[in-house]
Amino acid sequence: MTKSNPKYASLTDENLLANYRENDDLVYLGELYQRHSEMVYYVCLRYFQDSENSKDAVMQIFEELMHKVNKQEINDFPRWLYVVAKNFCLMQLRSKKNISTTSLDEFVKFPYDLHPSENSEEKEEQLTAMEQCLDKLPEKQKASIDLFFLQEKCYQEISIQTGYSMKEVKSFIQNGKRNLKICMEKQDEQR
Repeated sequence: MTKSNPKYASLTDENLLANYRENDDLVYLGELYQRHSEMVYYVCLRYFQDSENSKDAVMQIFEELMHKVNKQEINDFPRWLYVVAKNFCLMQLRSKKNISTTSLDEFVKFPYDLHPSENSEEKEEQLTAMEQCLDKLPEKQKASIDLFFLQEKCYQEISIQTGYSMKEVKSFIQNGKRNLKICMEKQDEQR
């Protein structure tokens, strides 16, 4: 890994990111990435268990950043970059091993599908109710439900991302679905 340029040492991560977004100058993004490239390398090494693949991934992730940083709101660059690197590695592993994700069809319908409706206003109400109910779930259930249904992650990915065991992930999803269903049924009764 090369060292950062002392010329930019006084600039914060936020300054570098803002300068890149304003000027579209790769020097700023390169400097910003360089500051955190060692962390990216070790994230990749943890997943790939191979130094050369990890070095390649560091370069590929930088190429992705050129497109991603302008499309997303970034409040904490190192944390955001960590998630980008981890997701990149998981996607690479998934594509190589064809890790299958569990289909929604294998489960009881997700709560917003419980009452199918052609009326878009009614669907909007159901989605709003679901979001409110989702916010009421315990944090572990909420995170697992969000990752599984909304971000379409498999159990293994959720386990890796959250640190929960596979058994816990399955339990949080099952209990979260049940709690969402109960909450939404109560909201339907109140309408």
